[in-house]
Amino acid sequence: MPREIRAGHPTFWQVFGSGARPALAVHCTLAHSGAWAGVAARLPELAITAFDMPGHGQSAAWAGSDYQGDVTRIAASFIDRPIDLIGHSFGATVALRLAVAAPEAVRTLTLIEPVLFVAAAGTAEFAAQMADNVRLQALIDAGDTEAAARGFVGQWGAGLPWEKLDLNTRRAFVAQMPLVLAGGEATFADTAEVLRAGGLEGIDAPVMLIRGEKSPSIMAIICEAIAARLPDVGVAVMPGAGHMLPLTHAAGVAELIALNLSRA
Repeated sequence: MPREIRAGHPTFWQVFGSGARPALAVHCTLAHSGAWAGVAARLPELAITAFDMPGHGQSAAWAGSDYQGDVTRIAASFIDRPIDLIGHSFGATVALRLAVAAPEAVRTLTLIEPVLFVAAAGTAEFAAQMADNVRLQALIDAGDTEAAARGFVGQWGAGLPWEKLDLNTRRAFVAQMPLVLAGGEATFADTAEVLRAGGLEGIDAPVMLIRGEKSPSIMAIICEAIAARLPDVGVAVMPGAGHMLPLTHAAGVAELIALNLSRA
């Protein structure tokens, strides 16, 4: 399991499987590369490279100025031929940014709950999410990062109550809360212009958008807005699942990824 400088950042990664098709998977905020283990075990046709984002898992802490940009550059450093690209949540916004920037590098694209909130701009759900982000910032500025983490995990976590999480996990989530805000700069304002005219339309790889039935309602709006602009796309809703479906519904997610793989 190597750890070396990637795009200027000490980065840990691992490879799941030894299939003939190279893939890259980008995890969500507050998780790590190991979150893909359950999905990867059900996709024997792939060799999935998964890395820890800065400030996550075994990668070094982050001290940059553009979190999504830094994660995107790290992800790009693993791509040297067309790959099957998979992302979850914030990691899905990174995967989408890569696909818009270099569509020729993507064989298939699977986006699981991409939190590109700006895609829902103008809706009540977007306004509510913006308000939540402001509250998160206020709590962190006031030094109450535990309350910030408790609220964030309550909305975007796997459904386990805060008190049921082990102490080390809670401490890690509290320490990582500034990274949630750092990533939000791109997801609320689209600073990378992922949604620019012609960007999504230029992705000619098969795309699969996956969301959970019980996820926050803004996810349906985001997925529909992105799907409407993609030339070759399928949208799937996982029954009974929330936002953390790669962990809670690994078998179903893997089945949908495999369906997308079969299209290229």
